[in-house]
Amino acid sequence: MRDLRGRPWATDIGLALLVQAAMTMPFVVPRAPDLPPATWTAYGLTTLTVVPLVWRRRAPIAVLVAVLATSALYELAVDGPGQPLPYTGLVLVHTIASLSPRRTRLAVLALLPALITVSVWLNTRSARELSFSLFVFGAAYALGRLSDTRQRYVAEMAAARERARIAREMHDILSHAVSLMVVQAEAGPVAVRAAPERAEAAFEAISGTGREAMVQLRRMLGVLREEDDAPRVPQPGPADVPALLERVRHSGLDVSYDVTGPARALPPDLGTTVYRVVQEALTNTVRHARAGSAAVRLAYGEGEVEITVTDDGRGPAGGRTRGPAGGHGLAGIRERAAAHGGTAAHGPGPGGRGFQVAVTLPLAREVTV
Repeated sequence: MRDLRGRPWATDIGLALLVQAAMTMPFVVPRAPDLPPATWTAYGLTTLTVVPLVWRRRAPIAVLVAVLATSALYELAVDGPGQPLPYTGLVLVHTIASLSPRRTRLAVLALLPALITVSVWLNTRSARELSFSLFVFGAAYALGRLSDTRQRYVAEMAAARERARIAREMHDILSHAVSLMVVQAEAGPVAVRAAPERAEAAFEAISGTGREAMVQLRRMLGVLREEDDAPRVPQPGPADVPALLERVRHSGLDVSYDVTGPARALPPDLGTTVYRVVQEALTNTVRHARAGSAAVRLAYGEGEVEITVTDDGRGPAGGRTRGPAGGHGLAGIRERAAAHGGTAAHGPGPGGRGFQVAVTLPLAREVTV
């Protein structure tokens, strides 16, 4: 079923039809013999009180005035069936409380008791109906405010998650690129003196890494643009891991790559997480491990995919437990895994040598926290 939140017209028309169905019931249920029969005129006026609900979001005050006018005409001009609940009024009060500016909704709240009193006087002039009407309209207003509060909270949480996601992406892109460029730049002067042919390759690697970082940053900035027609370039995934490893090899780290299990297409977000985990783990290795080699393993299981990155460097004893920038790298890996309902662990490699990062991501479902 498609989400109707982006189509308010369809939602409002559906709500109006639902209210119309509820208000039709007193006209189709057999009436007592001592009561006058329901007429088409009465039913037509009932429909006129419902139709304005289609415009309730765009002009709630105008719709409220129209509904009050048609309701008063119904009470004064015809002797039709009554309604068990003031459906249209309740919908409008809820709408005004949840969507209107503060000044508008407070003005309506101040006028509501007087409007309810006049309506009851035109109908039954009963204290019981007056107290009941005040209660249900007050409840509709309170629920409208609660709905607005909830929507604001959900929007703020979504914005916070998006900011955290973008921060992780920017950190991974810049940390990886800068680390490789620093390693190549530090090796450049040595290569110029000892092996000039290697110096040229080092500078080409710096240039290539910088260009790749610019491409990925443009992708991220494209996501932040407000224009609806901004291009959306796909984020990297498992298919881009070999190219990533090739860039890392230019820094002097010997990286092997092994894929086990039947490879399959992953959802875009999950595929990007696989790529970023490998990227960040190798960035840690380049910056902190003083390793000569690393092994990347991607294992597809029946319901999960496992990413393991192991190096032969200094291991936890060399300060690897914190990772770059005070822990943002490894913390980012954990956050990425948790966003998909997965797990992340790091520590000594096999036999206590080196350092290993292991991440398990479920394939069956997506979980957002």
